[in-house]
Amino acid sequence: MLVLSAGLATRLRPLSNVRAKAAMPVAGEALIGRILRWLRASGVRRAVLNLHHQPETVTRVVGDGTDWRLQVRYSWEWPLLGSAGGPKRALPLLDAPRFLIVNGDTLTNCNLEAVAEQHLDTGARVTMAVVAREVDRAVLADQAGIVTGFGPGAEHFIGVQAVNADVFTDLPEGVPHETVKALYPTLVAAQPGALRVYRSNAEFLDVGTAADYLRTVDIIARREGREIDRGLGTTVSPSATVRHSVLWDRVAVGNDAHLEDCIVADDVVVAPGARYARCVLVHGADGLVVAPF
Repeated sequence: MLVLSAGLATRLRPLSNVRAKAAMPVAGEALIGRILRWLRASGVRRAVLNLHHQPETVTRVVGDGTDWRLQVRYSWEWPLLGSAGGPKRALPLLDAPRFLIVNGDTLTNCNLEAVAEQHLDTGARVTMAVVAREVDRAVLADQAGIVTGFGPGAEHFIGVQAVNADVFTDLPEGVPHETVKALYPTLVAAQPGALRVYRSNAEFLDVGTAADYLRTVDIIARREGREIDRGLGTTVSPSATVRHSVLWDRVAVGNDAHLEDCIVADDVVVAPGARYARCVLVHGADGLVVAPF
């Protein structure tokens, strides 16, 4: 099992300047913790996480995987190797002729066992889990599930896939390479039927932008009956108002401050009387950074 957790999360800046996306809290638990718990419940015993951006924020949460009764190893990337180059680098750690890949920055309840079973039954080299959703870069497949290409369409790849290791074997080591943008279209052209879709009705929660992240936190918190996050060492003045906002660790909200629909990163001090709505607040080298969304 490979968990892709090396990405830069550029659409989440400036939040991703503080933590890797996988390490961001979602209703009391880091995103990567929720993913590992799902993997363990699905029968996974060993996982490899690839790392590049803010890696210490992920390793600090995950460690060796003991908290999830998993054996976790890390595949380190410099430079960032992409969605195909990353698996290529991780092959020696995975040490298997076929394996599952999931995104480390999204949440889904896709049936991993069913994806793996279909992959074996059809003899595909890659099986991509999709849900019905119109997107600009969809997986285009016929009624039998054979992938014919990628482009605007109604089947959205949710980052869950079963792959044969030999799909990545011939890629150059240490060179960035992408799957959907390069490797997979080449494979479709060279070997029709090598790629197939697994059609699913699974939930898929993206945290690509700050608005997506806040919406995902809200969905999970409501479902689990939790409060929206207030991290370790965070203090909120009794006279302050905090509505529908995520506060990370060591945040201090001053007297009479007002926050609504905000995401406040580690170590931010919200000044007394300050008022913010629908924005990200990050502690930067030159002071407070405020990014509306």
